[in-house]
Amino acid sequence: MNIERTLLDLETAGNLRRIPDDASSRRLADFSSNDYLGLADDEDLRREFLESHDVSNLWMTASASRLLAGNQGPFARLENLLGDLYGAPALLFNSGYHANTGLIQALADSRTLIVADRLVHASIIDGIRLSGALFERFRHNDTAHLARILSAKASAYDNILIIVESVYSMDGDSAPLMEIAALKADTPGAMLYVDEAHAVGVHGPGGLGLCAADGLLPDVDILVGTMGKALASSGAFAILRGNLREFMVNRARSLIFSTALPPACAEWSMLTLRKAVAADDLRRRLAELAGMLSKSLGGEPSHIMPLIVGDPLRAVAMSGKLADAGFKVLPIRTPTVPPGTERLRFSLSASIPPALVGRLCRTLDKINRPS
Repeated sequence: MNIERTLLDLETAGNLRRIPDDASSRRLADFSSNDYLGLADDEDLRREFLESHDVSNLWMTASASRLLAGNQGPFARLENLLGDLYGAPALLFNSGYHANTGLIQALADSRTLIVADRLVHASIIDGIRLSGALFERFRHNDTAHLARILSAKASAYDNILIIVESVYSMDGDSAPLMEIAALKADTPGAMLYVDEAHAVGVHGPGGLGLCAADGLLPDVDILVGTMGKALASSGAFAILRGNLREFMVNRARSLIFSTALPPACAEWSMLTLRKAVAADDLRRRLAELAGMLSKSLGGEPSHIMPLIVGDPLRAVAMSGKLADAGFKVLPIRTPTVPPGTERLRFSLSASIPPALVGRLCRTLDKINRPS
């Protein structure tokens, strides 16, 4: 590979990425964060955590993998709390990426057919590739297409793994989970895997996600959630039906061969999780902000909404104009989204004042107005 040529081609096409500067240094209002409930921005919550923990028991490193670490108490308590909330065993991972690559690699083999929505996250695609299983991709949220694939191919395999997200990270739309669960139930040997990274904290009773909102938790074999978005922490978790937790402890390579999260992080996650479960007021506020922004962007209100630009250079230019006006809204380009669908991705937080969303809408109208 010619590294210099690759970088030049990316820059010419408007697809060269750089780690952005700290938005706080420019006092930009952040509309790119995944801090959906505003818990990461809550100084009182951080103060509560620090005042309620003895530093002598607040370990900043696990120093080993979960299978070797000595300080398992915080991890076990967090997993027990998650298990009580979801009604099935929980297992922690270092990130959503670790969860998806490790779980899928462990679940699938050459006798497994994986059928995934076309827009699932890159970590899911990488997990599929690591598994070596055959996979098909159905058109986004098209359950009729999923049904045709299952009807034509499922009988030739011992196991079927249907993989979807509940809320999609680039468009903010939701999967038709009830229809997908019904197809899973009608397919012998099928398992349903739902990534709820962008739904946990935001949707459902206690913010447990869309599977809980639809009453589908017993029908989902593997549910993946993240601590790093609405729950304002780090790491991820999987809710695993039957004996899947024990299986993953023995087969998920990203768990077995990674140093565990710091125990202090698990302690913080317990606090933010409890706060999120009780945060119906924040979820209502977030929905109100989504309704405001959707009037300017169009489409269904969601805590994630895109403005499709269709050109990487224009997306970068529009992001720059918004930054000049005081807003951090980063451009999303290939390969994160397909060519021709480059966009600005607006991500809302309950901590954002409604007046600021109103000013953003007026700024967008001005930027989009023909000159």
